[in-house]
Amino acid sequence: MKIRELQDEIIRLKKEKNVYILAHSYQSKEITEIADFVGDSFALSRKAQTSSADTVIMCGVRFMAETVKMLSPEKKVILSNGGAGCPMAEQMDKDLIVALKERNPGYTVVAYINTTAELKTVCDVCVTSSSALKIVRALDSDKIIFIPDCNLGAYIQKQIPEKEIMLVRGGCPTHARITERDVKKAKDAHPSALLLVHPECTPEVCDHADYIGSTSGIMEYAKKSDAKEFIIGTENSIAQHLAYECPDKRFYPLSKDCVCHNMRLTTLVDVYDCICGTAGEEITLDDETIKLARRPIDKMLELG
Repeated sequence: MKIRELQDEIIRLKKEKNVYILAHSYQSKEITEIADFVGDSFALSRKAQTSSADTVIMCGVRFMAETVKMLSPEKKVILSNGGAGCPMAEQMDKDLIVALKERNPGYTVVAYINTTAELKTVCDVCVTSSSALKIVRALDSDKIIFIPDCNLGAYIQKQIPEKEIMLVRGGCPTHARITERDVKKAKDAHPSALLLVHPECTPEVCDHADYIGSTSGIMEYAKKSDAKEFIIGTENSIAQHLAYECPDKRFYPLSKDCVCHNMRLTTLVDVYDCICGTAGEEITLDDETIKLARRPIDKMLELG
């Protein structure tokens, strides 16, 4: 089948079988076009809660599918490609965080949403890249252990110097590949372009940015801006998606190496096979894990 024919068949089958398809913004264009909702990781799980579908297919990575299951335990949740993990989410384990809490009594453990369900069970509150500043500011505690992304943590520390934030070495290898040299090269090539970067980038890269924000934040900023040229400092698919959505503007990847290979694992054929019941991995979590992992998420929602 051709791409368009396969897309049409997926759309037909998802309606017939009452399946809801979620796609992270880093997915390819042919996948985002057939998704029922496209967005950042936590927004995907929140949107799944509003769906009446019995089955949810996550076109993303494992921790995102786990979060969908935690928020919608009654639904069948399928990760479209079982091999799609997240190196950042898997960098730390529960024993490490328990030991850190024991050595640092009185500290609040703030976990980026990009963590496994198991790790969330021993954390105090979750944050997203768009809510992190607001949540950390709202916490009663002035002593924070921030995991796992030290670049996002450093960005928060810079904005909230009155709080003591302990960073644990970890982060997104995709964003960490972007260097200050890449910034200079891109700015020399496109001197009129605004630089928009994700806070998972290193502080040295963020220091040059005209805007720092989540993936959705970057996209919204570019769409609303009067500027006509942008250097995009996050996964390269975002520059491609923006080029489709804003054909009157120009978008340049900050680095050709900013590619998430785990996101690239999912193909349109994977999604088709999932709907047909011949591929994908069903995500299962026991009741105790869901209960404990929901607590830091519920705390995040409580704090806004």
